[in-house]
Amino acid sequence: MGPPKQPPLSGHSVNRFDTFYIIKRVSEQNDNFSNVSPFLVEKAITGSVGTVASTKLMRSGDLLVEVASRKQAQQILKLNSLSTIPISVQPHITLNSSKCVIACGRLLNLSNEEITQELGGQGVKDVRRINIRRDGELLPTKHFILTFNTPRLPEYIKAGYVRCSVRPYIPNPLRCFKCQRFGHSKTNCRGTLTCARCAVVGHESTGCTAVEQCVICQGQHTSFSRSCPKWKQEKEVVS
Repeated sequence: MGPPKQPPLSGHSVNRFDTFYIIKRVSEQNDNFSNVSPFLVEKAITGSVGTVASTKLMRSGDLLVEVASRKQAQQILKLNSLSTIPISVQPHITLNSSKCVIACGRLLNLSNEEITQELGGQGVKDVRRINIRRDGELLPTKHFILTFNTPRLPEYIKAGYVRCSVRPYIPNPLRCFKCQRFGHSKTNCRGTLTCARCAVVGHESTGCTAVEQCVICQGQHTSFSRSCPKWKQEKEVVS
Protein backbone atom coordinates (compact mmCIF):
# COMPACT_ATOMS: atom_id res chain seq x y z
CA MET A 1 0.00 0.00 0.00
CA GLY A 2 1.30 3.42 -0.91
CA PRO A 3 0.97 6.64 1.10
CA PRO A 4 -2.59 7.96 1.53
CA LYS A 5 -3.75 10.37 -1.12
CA GLN A 6 -4.20 13.99 -0.14
CA PRO A 7 -7.73 15.39 -0.51
CA PRO A 8 -8.25 17.96 -3.29
CA LEU A 9 -7.18 21.51 -2.42
CA SER A 10 -5.59 20.40 0.83
CA GLY A 11 -2.62 22.71 0.50
CA HIS A 12 -0.75 20.50 -1.95
CA SER A 13 -0.26 21.14 -5.64
CA VAL A 14 -3.08 19.93 -7.92
CA ASN A 15 -3.77 20.47 -11.59
CA ARG A 16 -5.72 23.69 -12.08
CA PHE A 17 -7.31 25.39 -15.04
CA ASP A 18 -9.61 28.34 -15.60
CA THR A 19 -13.24 27.26 -15.49
CA PHE A 20 -15.15 30.48 -16.26
CA TYR A 21 -15.01 32.21 -19.65
CA ILE A 22 -16.64 35.26 -21.21
CA ILE A 23 -17.84 34.93 -24.81
CA LYS A 24 -18.39 38.23 -26.62
CA ARG A 25 -19.78 38.83 -30.09
CA VAL A 26 -17.37 40.45 -32.51
CA SER A 27 -19.50 43.08 -34.22
CA GLU A 28 -19.09 46.61 -35.52
CA GLN A 29 -22.66 47.29 -34.32
CA ASN A 30 -21.83 46.18 -30.75
CA ASP A 31 -24.28 43.28 -31.01
CA ASN A 32 -24.52 40.84 -28.11
CA PHE A 33 -26.29 37.57 -27.34
CA SER A 34 -29.48 39.09 -25.90
CA ASN A 35 -31.41 38.47 -29.10
CA VAL A 36 -29.73 35.21 -30.10
CA SER A 37 -31.73 32.00 -29.70
CA PRO A 38 -30.68 30.09 -26.55
CA PHE A 39 -31.21 26.88 -28.53
CA LEU A 40 -28.69 28.00 -31.14
CA VAL A 41 -26.19 29.00 -28.44
CA GLU A 42 -26.55 25.70 -26.58
CA LYS A 43 -26.16 23.61 -29.74
CA ALA A 44 -23.17 25.65 -30.92
CA ILE A 45 -21.32 25.38 -27.60
CA THR A 46 -22.08 21.67 -27.19
CA GLY A 47 -21.06 20.97 -30.77
CA SER A 48 -17.77 22.82 -30.29
CA VAL A 49 -16.55 21.74 -26.84
CA GLY A 50 -19.11 19.25 -25.53
CA THR A 51 -21.56 19.59 -22.64
CA VAL A 52 -20.35 22.37 -20.33
CA ALA A 53 -21.16 22.85 -16.65
CA SER A 54 -23.27 25.97 -17.24
CA THR A 55 -24.01 28.82 -19.64
CA LYS A 56 -25.53 32.12 -18.52
CA LEU A 57 -26.47 35.37 -20.24
CA MET A 58 -24.91 38.32 -18.40
CA ARG A 59 -26.44 41.77 -18.05
CA SER A 60 -23.96 42.99 -20.64
CA GLY A 61 -25.39 40.53 -23.15
CA ASP A 62 -22.20 38.46 -23.13
CA LEU A 63 -22.16 34.76 -22.27
CA LEU A 64 -20.61 33.37 -19.10
CA VAL A 65 -19.59 29.75 -19.68
CA GLU A 66 -18.35 27.36 -17.01
CA VAL A 67 -16.41 24.46 -18.49
CA ALA A 68 -16.26 21.00 -16.95
CA SER A 69 -12.74 19.87 -17.83
CA ARG A 70 -9.26 21.00 -18.79
CA LYS A 71 -9.89 19.76 -22.33
CA GLN A 72 -12.93 22.02 -22.64
CA ALA A 73 -10.91 24.93 -21.24
CA GLN A 74 -8.35 24.43 -23.99
CA GLN A 75 -11.00 24.03 -26.69
CA ILE A 76 -13.12 27.04 -25.77
CA LEU A 77 -10.15 29.40 -26.00
CA LYS A 78 -9.65 28.34 -29.62
CA LEU A 79 -13.19 29.25 -30.68
CA ASN A 80 -13.66 32.22 -33.00
CA SER A 81 -17.31 31.61 -33.84
CA LEU A 82 -20.53 30.06 -32.53
CA SER A 83 -22.43 28.75 -35.53
CA THR A 84 -22.04 31.72 -37.92
CA ILE A 85 -21.55 34.34 -35.18
CA PRO A 86 -17.99 35.72 -34.82
CA ILE A 87 -16.87 35.71 -31.18
CA SER A 88 -13.96 36.34 -28.85
CA VAL A 89 -13.28 34.27 -25.73
CA GLN A 90 -11.40 35.31 -22.60
CA PRO A 91 -11.12 33.87 -19.07
CA HIS A 92 -13.28 35.74 -16.55
CA ILE A 93 -11.17 38.26 -14.63
CA THR A 94 -12.34 37.42 -11.09
CA LEU A 95 -14.33 34.17 -11.05
CA ASN A 96 -11.27 32.03 -11.72
CA SER A 97 -9.53 33.15 -8.54
CA SER A 98 -10.18 33.39 -4.80
CA LYS A 99 -8.62 35.18 -1.84
CA CYS A 100 -7.87 34.20 1.72
CA VAL A 101 -6.05 35.53 4.77
CA ILE A 102 -3.35 33.64 6.65
CA ALA A 103 -1.40 34.50 9.80
CA CYS A 104 2.19 33.25 9.94
CA GLY A 105 4.88 34.88 12.05
CA ARG A 106 7.58 32.79 10.35
CA LEU A 107 6.99 34.77 7.15
CA LEU A 108 7.35 38.17 8.78
CA ASN A 109 10.86 38.82 7.45
CA LEU A 110 10.28 37.47 3.94
CA SER A 111 9.30 39.59 0.95
CA ASN A 112 5.96 39.22 -0.81
CA GLU A 113 7.81 38.18 -3.97
CA GLU A 114 9.67 35.36 -2.25
CA ILE A 115 6.51 34.06 -0.57
CA THR A 116 4.62 34.18 -3.88
CA GLN A 117 7.36 32.21 -5.61
CA GLU A 118 7.54 29.57 -2.87
CA LEU A 119 3.75 29.10 -2.70
CA GLY A 120 3.26 29.07 -6.47
CA GLY A 121 3.06 25.28 -6.54
CA GLN A 122 0.00 25.46 -4.29
CA GLY A 123 -1.88 27.74 -6.65
CA VAL A 124 -0.92 31.07 -5.09
CA LYS A 125 -0.42 33.76 -7.73
CA ASP A 126 -0.19 36.87 -5.55
CA VAL A 127 0.70 37.73 -1.95
CA ARG A 128 -0.02 41.02 -0.22
CA ARG A 129 1.07 41.74 3.32
CA ILE A 130 -1.36 43.55 5.62
CA ASN A 131 0.29 46.60 7.19
CA ILE A 132 -0.95 48.74 10.06
CA ARG A 133 -0.25 52.39 10.81
CA ARG A 134 0.90 53.16 14.34
CA ASP A 135 2.12 56.57 15.52
CA GLY A 136 2.37 57.67 11.91
CA GLU A 137 4.57 54.72 10.95
CA LEU A 138 3.53 51.89 8.62
CA LEU A 139 4.35 48.55 10.25
CA PRO A 140 4.25 45.07 8.64
CA THR A 141 2.15 42.35 10.28
CA LYS A 142 2.18 38.57 10.16
CA HIS A 143 -1.09 38.61 8.21
CA PHE A 144 -1.12 38.08 4.44
CA ILE A 145 -3.77 38.16 1.71
CA LEU A 146 -3.22 35.31 -0.75
CA THR A 147 -4.79 35.16 -4.21
CA PHE A 148 -5.25 31.68 -5.68
CA ASN A 149 -5.65 30.74 -9.34
CA THR A 150 -8.76 28.72 -8.51
CA PRO A 151 -12.27 29.73 -7.38
CA ARG A 152 -12.09 27.28 -4.46
CA LEU A 153 -9.92 27.95 -1.43
CA PRO A 154 -7.78 25.16 0.03
CA GLU A 155 -8.25 23.98 3.60
CA TYR A 156 -4.72 25.12 4.39
CA ILE A 157 -1.40 25.99 2.78
CA LYS A 158 2.09 24.88 3.75
CA ALA A 159 4.81 27.51 4.10
CA GLY A 160 7.71 25.09 4.10
CA TYR A 161 7.14 22.92 7.16
CA VAL A 162 4.59 25.33 8.65
CA ARG A 163 0.93 24.51 8.10
CA CYS A 164 -1.21 27.66 7.89
CA SER A 165 -4.97 27.68 8.18
CA VAL A 166 -6.82 29.88 5.71
CA ARG A 167 -9.94 31.97 6.10
CA PRO A 168 -11.82 33.74 3.31
CA TYR A 169 -10.76 37.31 2.63
CA ILE A 170 -13.65 39.72 3.13
CA PRO A 171 -12.88 43.17 1.69
CA ASN A 172 -13.86 46.31 3.53
CA PRO A 173 -17.00 48.11 2.33
CA LEU A 174 -16.42 50.46 -0.61
CA ARG A 175 -16.60 54.05 0.66
CA CYS A 176 -16.43 57.17 -1.47
CA PHE A 177 -13.60 59.52 -0.46
CA LYS A 178 -15.58 62.48 -1.77
CA CYS A 179 -19.08 62.26 -0.25
CA GLN A 180 -18.12 59.53 2.29
CA ARG A 181 -21.10 57.33 1.38
CA PHE A 182 -20.90 53.58 0.83
CA GLY A 183 -21.40 51.74 -2.43
CA HIS A 184 -19.38 53.74 -4.95
CA SER A 185 -15.95 55.28 -5.49
CA LYS A 186 -14.80 58.88 -5.77
CA THR A 187 -14.44 58.47 -9.53
CA ASN A 188 -18.16 57.72 -9.96
CA CYS A 189 -19.45 60.07 -7.26
CA ARG A 190 -22.23 62.52 -8.07
CA GLY A 191 -22.42 63.82 -4.51
CA THR A 192 -20.91 66.81 -2.74
CA LEU A 193 -17.40 67.00 -1.29
CA THR A 194 -17.80 66.32 2.43
CA CYS A 195 -15.23 66.20 5.21
CA ALA A 196 -14.58 62.69 6.51
CA ARG A 197 -13.76 64.11 9.95
CA CYS A 198 -16.49 66.64 10.75
CA ALA A 199 -19.17 65.84 8.11
CA VAL A 200 -19.28 69.45 6.90
CA VAL A 201 -19.57 69.93 3.14
CA GLY A 202 -17.08 71.90 1.09
CA HIS A 203 -13.69 70.74 2.36
CA GLU A 204 -11.52 67.64 2.78
CA SER A 205 -10.48 66.12 6.09
CA THR A 206 -6.78 66.94 5.66
CA GLY A 207 -5.93 69.58 8.24
CA CYS A 208 -9.45 69.62 9.72
CA THR A 209 -9.49 69.96 13.52
CA ALA A 210 -13.24 70.26 14.05
CA VAL A 211 -15.22 67.94 16.32
CA GLU A 212 -15.59 64.48 14.83
CA GLN A 213 -18.94 63.56 13.31
CA CYS A 214 -19.81 60.72 10.97
CA VAL A 215 -21.52 61.57 7.69
CA ILE A 216 -23.23 58.19 7.56
CA CYS A 217 -24.63 57.64 11.07
CA GLN A 218 -24.14 61.12 12.60
CA GLY A 219 -22.18 59.53 15.46
CA GLN A 220 -19.29 61.18 17.29
CA HIS A 221 -16.53 59.59 15.22
CA THR A 222 -14.98 60.06 11.79
CA SER A 223 -16.68 58.70 8.68
CA PHE A 224 -13.82 56.23 8.22
CA SER A 225 -14.02 54.83 11.76
CA ARG A 226 -14.44 51.07 11.98
CA SER A 227 -16.46 51.54 15.15
CA CYS A 228 -19.24 53.06 13.05
CA PRO A 229 -22.35 50.84 13.30
CA LYS A 230 -23.13 51.49 9.63
CA TRP A 231 -19.62 50.37 8.65
CA LYS A 232 -20.09 47.15 10.64
CA GLN A 233 -23.45 46.60 8.98
CA GLU A 234 -21.94 47.10 5.50
CA LYS A 235 -19.12 44.71 6.40
CA GLU A 236 -21.69 42.02 7.22
CA VAL A 237 -23.44 42.62 3.90
CA VAL A 238 -20.16 42.24 1.99
CA SER A 239 -19.42 38.97 3.76
